[in-house]
Amino acid sequence: MRTLSRKRKERGVAIISALLVVSLAAILVSGMLWRQQVQIRRIENQRLLAQAQWISRSALDWTRLILRSEADTSPTVTYLGGVWGVPIARTKLSDFLGQIGEVRAQQGASTYLSGSIEDAQAKFNLRNLVSTPTPGVLTINVGQIQAFQRLLAMLGVNGSLAKTVALQMRAGLARSATRFQMQTGTGGTTSATGAAGQQSTEATIAALAQGGAAGGGNFTDDPGMKDTDSNAPVAPLQMISVDSLLDVPGFSAEAVAKLRPFVTVLPTSTAVNMNTAPAEVIAAVVAGMNLSQAQAFVARRETVFFHDIGNVQLALTGAGVKTVSMDPNDMDVTTRYFVIRGRVEHERAQLERTTLVYRDPTTHTTRIVYTRDSL
Repeated sequence: MRTLSRKRKERGVAIISALLVVSLAAILVSGMLWRQQVQIRRIENQRLLAQAQWISRSALDWTRLILRSEADTSPTVTYLGGVWGVPIARTKLSDFLGQIGEVRAQQGASTYLSGSIEDAQAKFNLRNLVSTPTPGVLTINVGQIQAFQRLLAMLGVNGSLAKTVALQMRAGLARSATRFQMQTGTGGTTSATGAAGQQSTEATIAALAQGGAAGGGNFTDDPGMKDTDSNAPVAPLQMISVDSLLDVPGFSAEAVAKLRPFVTVLPTSTAVNMNTAPAEVIAAVVAGMNLSQAQAFVARRETVFFHDIGNVQLALTGAGVKTVSMDPNDMDVTTRYFVIRGRVEHERAQLERTTLVYRDPTTHTTRIVYTRDSL
């Protein structure tokens, strides 16, 4: 009896051991299958994201073609009624490819595109706060600081912060390629010679394309407007976007949110496009003009756009602005910088891309200054 009972116990232990081995093997196999499934899904996501990036790149090339053709048609005027100003609602890619072929249209059935082109020179450019009278020399632009103060006051932000922003902008530009830029009478930029000016512009765009150069040189917390700052061990980074204002003492996230629709940071000094700028920016740029006059000016602009600065001055005079308060160097009717915003939805992948594009006023060719993605 004892032998039989012992055999039964041994048999039970063997069965339990076999069950444990089978369970362990099942766990190992299921873990391997799960890791394999995760790896396959990861590869699929990478493939979908790469395809979305290529689709976004194609859409960007298409918008650059629109900007170039628009400049070929109206080389001296940029206005809101142009083809570039029409946003694209969420649309299937197959609707664009349907005329090419049925197979490609079916491939794009699960892909959606949307986006818009914005005039970057319709906003107040913080780069204008610093002037370059000679290559390598950075000085505070008093007139632009006063214009920025008026804009801050209209938006309910402390106007004294304009001086602080100008000083931080100059400190960040102290060792950047932009310090060799010189301002021209048409709101554009050049240098001491034509070849040097072209190289300076290319260098500036290249610096912004790499994410902006690190700030260097001198910086001061003195709120005054001196041409020479006291030495400091640490200099701020170069301002490359409106979010850089968060690094300026006195600015809060709420204040930056108020400024975002009306302020930008471009690699070079620019004039405000009076055909596309909102009333707040126009009232800030034109000294002696209040917001109601600027709104009347914008309402008149909706009837017919301005062909040159002479038309702008006549419209400003008609709005009640004195001619002596106008600075034609701060105004223009054409644009060189555009912001392209695009969104691609490709199955599970979603990609939002913001691109700053420079359009050469002479050749009408376009160059990408920087591209920023958000997934």
